[in-house]
Amino acid sequence: MSNLIDSVQNQLLSALPPAQWQRWKQDLEPIELSLGLVLYESGLVMTHVYFPTTAIVSLLYVLEDGASAEIAVVGNEGIVGISLFMGGGSTPSRAVVQSAGHGYRLPATAMQVEFDRGGPVLHLLLRYTQALITQMAQTAVCNRHHSLDQQLCRWLLLSLDRLKGLELLMTQELISNMLGVRREGVTEAALKLQRAGLIRYVRGHITVLDRAGLERRSCECYAVVKKEYDRLLPPKIAS
Repeated sequence: MSNLIDSVQNQLLSALPPAQWQRWKQDLEPIELSLGLVLYESGLVMTHVYFPTTAIVSLLYVLEDGASAEIAVVGNEGIVGISLFMGGGSTPSRAVVQSAGHGYRLPATAMQVEFDRGGPVLHLLLRYTQALITQMAQTAVCNRHHSLDQQLCRWLLLSLDRLKGLELLMTQELISNMLGVRREGVTEAALKLQRAGLIRYVRGHITVLDRAGLERRSCECYAVVKKEYDRLLPPKIAS
């Protein structure tokens, strides 16, 4: 693997064989992903796919009354916009940047041409899609059967896996929108974790003090998702 490919800091891009990288590198555009930026809306045809590097993107399902709940998160392990190569072209969900950073975007046509070639890229993207589906399914189960503080643990751990360090900038409103619960519920859950010495939470700034304890406090959903990503995707890039 060349240093040039490794330098993009996205697991899927860094796993591309040299021939595929040569075809894509002219079309890949570095992009700033600011907090709250909407990458695609429900029902609209996508023009690009996105490969986050230092940002995290939340996939949300939005109801008619405006209420929303997160169904998955995507960071430097993945790609935003799987419906482009899965044949749908659009999706009923919305993609919003939940943690600001950077990434790359690739035109839809370049993605579709490469996917239709078959071979290594097709198999890589299908494995990623399987991992993403596992995350979506486990999120649905978790939201139905586990306590809010367990859900918050899962959410924090999944976010940490996609960031460097142990700090997150997350307002109560943002977390409540992601989890689909009232802000008061988020406050109570965060205070429980703080009293347990697992996090420090001040004005939307979350610092994880005890990651191992957070994993023990979480339900099995985080471990299920992590195991599937580790099984299906190439190894993480060294920091």
